[in-house]
Order: sequence, then structure tokens, then C-alpha cells
Amino acid sequence: MSQIKWFLTNQIKCHTSVQRASGFTLIELLVGIILATLVITPLLGFMINIMDTDRKEQAKSNSEQEIKAALDYMSRDLEQAVYIYDADGIAAIRDKLPKSDQKTNYFPVLVFWKRQFISQALNVGTGTTAGFDDSFVYSLVAYYFIKDGGSSLWSKSSRIGRFQISNGYGTTSTAIDSTRDKGFKLFNLVDNYGTLKDKMNNWQNASAEGYTQQILPLVDYIDQTTTTDNTTLQPPVNCSNGGQQVPQYSGSGNSVADDNLKTGSFYVCVNSANTVVDIVLRGNSLARNFDTPPKYNDQAQSYFPKVSTRVKGRGFLFTK
Repeated sequence: MSQIKWFLTNQIKCHTSVQRASGFTLIELLVGIILATLVITPLLGFMINIMDTDRKEQAKSNSEQEIKAALDYMSRDLEQAVYIYDADGIAAIRDKLPKSDQKTNYFPVLVFWKRQFISQALNVGTGTTAGFDDSFVYSLVAYYFIKDGGSSLWSKSSRIGRFQISNGYGTTSTAIDSTRDKGFKLFNLVDNYGTLKDKMNNWQNASAEGYTQQILPLVDYIDQTTTTDNTTLQPPVNCSNGGQQVPQYSGSGNSVADDNLKTGSFYVCVNSANTVVDIVLRGNSLARNFDTPPKYNDQAQSYFPKVSTRVKGRGFLFTK
């Protein structure tokens, strides 16, 4: 009898031991969850921070490349310039340029005349000697600072657009007139308006025709932060090249930007007499990652890449 009792007692003990080893108690589960939370939460935060930083750095790299490419394009364009309008010139001709009725959102910052190369523009020779010859025409180019709230295609920050109208080409006046852009009219250096600057500032467009050429976007994600939002963005008062700043941020008239466009993210210093211009651009890479573009601040200035250059036009105009 005692042996049977001993056997049954051992069986009960073994069964109890197995039951206890087959799972966790509620307290053990709670402790495990707490420990896992303490370990996993910082790791998740670390991973999210790495991913966010990587996204910002990628956007920064893209913005740097784009504004440098835009600056290079503008520099090559300006090398063919024969005359560049300073602030006085912008004040004189702005109403003759596109978007003059939308001054809150558009400003023609950089406006100049250049010689435009046209390949095989002219018919030369006859019969077996017939062929084509290249030619040059004058073109008026304007780079606009645009801040219109964006669209489905463009960001809500700012962008730069390019406008160009060119003279016609051909061996007859009829051919020249038929190939020129609508609204184009060549400057007049013969009339007695005074200096070259006076004559160029007196330029008149073919207003009766209207423009058919559009302002084409050059680069997006230009910083939209105004000098009211951050006073450190105010451009320098004096231009180092002895020229005039465009746009101007004080005073009144057509050379002064609307408060909405006073950002310091696209401005130039123009010395018309020497055909020299300094260009400054500032992007906003953070605008790529947010529907509402963040404003500039000194702590995040590395995400607002800034580039600048000085360009001298190689052409010139002769006038008495």
C-alpha cells in the first residue's frame, strides 16, 4: 500500500512540474512586454530618424545640383549679352514685359539683350550653288522670379522662369517679319535719346500684337521665405560691382518688388555700363518633402543651398 501511495505521489509531482513549465504567468508576460517596449521603441525612433535624415539629405543634394545647373545655364546665356538692364531699366520697361499686370507674383529680375545664333537661317546662292548660311539675330531675354502659390506641377515655394522673344531672319523684310516672335520690336540706337542707357530704357515692344511666347520654368524649389519672416535674408545695400540691385527692396515704382517677392532668394547686381552682373540664388530643399514649404531659419541653413556668380557679357552695342 505504501508503494502505491509513493508512486501516485511522484506522478502528481511530475504532472505539476510539467504543467508549470509549459507556459508563462501573467506577470512574466507583462514584464516581457515592458522590456520589449523599452528596447524596441528607441530602436524604432532611431530608424525613423535615420530615414528622415536620409530623405532630407537626398532632397538637399538634388536642390544643390538643380540650382547650380540653373546658375550655369543663366551664366552661359549671359555671356552672349550685349546689354543688361539695371534697376533704372527695369523701372522703365517692366510694363512692356509679360505679367506686368501680376506684380504680386511675378518680377523680371534679370533682363538683357543678346545675340542669338540661328543655324542655316539664310538661303544663299542659286541653282547648283544654292545653300544655306547661318545668321545672328537680337533676342530679349527675361528671367522671372515667380511666387504664385504653386500648382499640380510646381511646388508652393517659388521658382524661376525664362522668357525670350527674338527678331526674325531672312534676306527680305517680309521674311524677317514673318519669322520674328510676336510682340518683338528691335531697340532704336539712332534716335536722339541721349546715352546708350537712355536709348535702351526707351525700348518699345510691338504692343498691338501681344506676346505668344510663354514664360518657361527653369528651376523649382527656390526659397519663398520673405525678409519680413526673417530679416537676415535682406540682400546687401551696396553692390560690389558698382551696379544696381534688382529687384530693389525699398522705395516705390516698377523696380521695387512686392512684399510677397522680397525673399533674397533670387536677386542680381547689374552694372549696365560694363555689361557685368552678379547673380545670387537660394533654394529650399525642405520644400520637396512638405506640402507646405518650411521657412528659412539659421539652424537649418544647410538645407537652403545658396550659390552665386559674376558674369560679363561678351557683346557690345555701338552708339554715338
